[in-house]
Amino acid sequence: MFPYLCTVMIHILIIEDEPGIYNFLKQGLEEEGYITTIATDGKQGIEIFESEKPDIILLDWMLPKTTGIEVCKTIREKDADIPVLFLTAKDTVQEIIEGLQCGANDYIKKPFSFEELLERIKIHFRNKKEQEILVLGNISLNLNTYEVKSNSSVVSLTQREFELLEFLIRNKGNVCKRDEIIEKVWSIHFEYDTGVIDVFINAIRKKLNLDKDNGYIKTIRGVGYIANE
Repeated sequence: MFPYLCTVMIHILIIEDEPGIYNFLKQGLEEEGYITTIATDGKQGIEIFESEKPDIILLDWMLPKTTGIEVCKTIREKDADIPVLFLTAKDTVQEIIEGLQCGANDYIKKPFSFEELLERIKIHFRNKKEQEILVLGNISLNLNTYEVKSNSSVVSLTQREFELLEFLIRNKGNVCKRDEIIEKVWSIHFEYDTGVIDVFINAIRKKLNLDKDNGYIKTIRGVGYIANE
């Protein structure tokens, strides 16, 4: 869809208490050129996040001392931009929504493909050389700085919200089908519950003060969404 950057200097914090999983992740990611740090409980994860300032976090849900949900909320209070990816066996729609609503950028169900994980990580590091501003009415997205403005006021979006809004604006005037959004924005290429899209659309509308029926992002019932001025 558009270029992404994978760099050997990216520091990944893995917050996971199962040795088999974190050792597997550490070995695989370091072979790909990433720098990794391991935290084996939620409290330690928060401490390492605060002291080492990693570039991205892989987070388990069920952790000793502090749950992944609480860890994610704490991280979001301190940093609105760092990508947080849940790696968890919890897989009901409600659990997925809960994980995303607490501030996670992505949600990968165990067991997972390591190749898929690598692709998910890459999409969170867009090519910094790309200089472009997308516009939808009074909304603008700076693809280099990730700054979003509505009526000249800066609006804070999560990375996934930004990517979803970017995809809709890039396809302005065309209906974006739900399965297409899941494939292009979430990088999921198999049958998947698309209900999570609604959560993000509602969050975007709320943050940008968009009317549900007459705003720039309209719902095409049973099909998907369309961005129009």
